[in-house]
Amino acid sequence: MIVALAGGVGGAKLARGLAQIAGADLSVIVNTGDDFDHFDLRICPDVDTVTYTLAGKANPVTGWGLEGETWSFMAQTKALGGEDWFQLGDRDLATHVLRSQWLRRGESLTQVTGKIAAALGVKAAVLPMSDAPVRTRVQTASGVLDFQDYFVRLKCDVPITGLRFDGAADAEPTEAVEHALDAAELVIFCPSNPFVSIDPILAITGIHRRLKATRVARVAVSPIIGGKAVKGPAAKMMAELGYHVSSLAVAEKYCGLIDGIVIDMADADLAEDIRALGMAVKTTQTLMLNAADSARLAAETVEFARELRCG
Repeated sequence: MIVALAGGVGGAKLARGLAQIAGADLSVIVNTGDDFDHFDLRICPDVDTVTYTLAGKANPVTGWGLEGETWSFMAQTKALGGEDWFQLGDRDLATHVLRSQWLRRGESLTQVTGKIAAALGVKAAVLPMSDAPVRTRVQTASGVLDFQDYFVRLKCDVPITGLRFDGAADAEPTEAVEHALDAAELVIFCPSNPFVSIDPILAITGIHRRLKATRVARVAVSPIIGGKAVKGPAAKMMAELGYHVSSLAVAEKYCGLIDGIVIDMADADLAEDIRALGMAVKTTQTLMLNAADSARLAAETVEFARELRCG
């Protein structure tokens, strides 16, 4: 069993490659700190991005949403004076309506996610990090923002001073997440934003404890290439939170939780400093422009992890 921690487009892309290797023997533990209610519907952006990508149905341009989407619902919402800052495609809307309906009937988020993934032909297990609500809040000089207000409504155009994960202290990992981590042969930290995609997962004590104690190889793939984030606000957040924007800073952040890290060739000069932290380093091309790139990077990452396990 390969277990991946993921959120966002970068995490979903690597998960796609890992699925080509492991198939049903892949479990992806997905961030749910981005989840929120909109139009009285439960929206789970990272869960959906991972699911759609694994199903081969994600929008290849944006990385999120569905390929070939239409937007009649949003156009009519705007025409009637409703909020249109968070875009919901017509087919994507079906996911949110059914999820919300099933949740109201008493099904867990894990159960609902499994039903949707299976209907889309996904063989890997897509596992919400918890069935309990955890909400990422963004701290700024002028107050605290809900994550989607910061990320979508304000387009990250606000300096941040910190992050918090409301509900994480009381949230428990699901039985499915616990089983996956206990049965894992390898654990991969996908190239997701460390602060808002991976940290919410790690904020759940039961997950953090298992990752800390596991004896299997744990490998991260850095989302930073040449001092820049491939997609999203990771680099901006790092700088505003006082980190140097580099793969070395990512390695330092995960120190004690990973045995090795995969970095891009553009950052090869950082390898020795990272090794000085007590972890192994693999240098390769980490930019994933297509499915072939995802498959290649996944294969190299898994091989690297297996070498560490055997070493």
